Amino acid sequence: MRDVAYIALGSNLGDRHEHLARARDAIAQLPSSRVVAESSIEETAPLGQRDQPMYLNQMVAVETSLTPRQLLSKLHEIEQAEGRARHERWASRTLDLDIVCFDAQTASETDLEIPHRGLADRPFWQRELAELREKR
Repeated sequence: MRDVAYIALGSNLGDRHEHLARARDAIAQLPSSRVVAESSIEETAPLGQRDQPMYLNQMVAVETSLTPRQLLSKLHEIEQAEGRARHERWASRTLDLDIVCFDAQTASETDLEIPHRGLADRPFWQRELAELREKR
């Protein structure tokens, strides 16, 4: 089954633009997938009341036949390739990739909630999602 996944990209360490660019390229190379739209890039304050650098954020729409679990696994591989280390929640990161939602699929597992439980609390995700849906 083909579906469209909306993936949020974020970076606040190192060359943020380059991390997002490499993530977009890696996402475009995923098996049984193709990027169908990209939102604008915007700079946002960090979440979690932390004193850390500003984030660059963007969202991409990806038509894929990967399951949500398969897609999450591939996104974690992309994060690791960009030097992402998962040690502390809300910590700064070279790259953060989140599945925000799918057009048709949902998931409710311990480590995979689709739509993402943070969608309602992140106005920048809502703006980016609206922009992508307008483009499609």
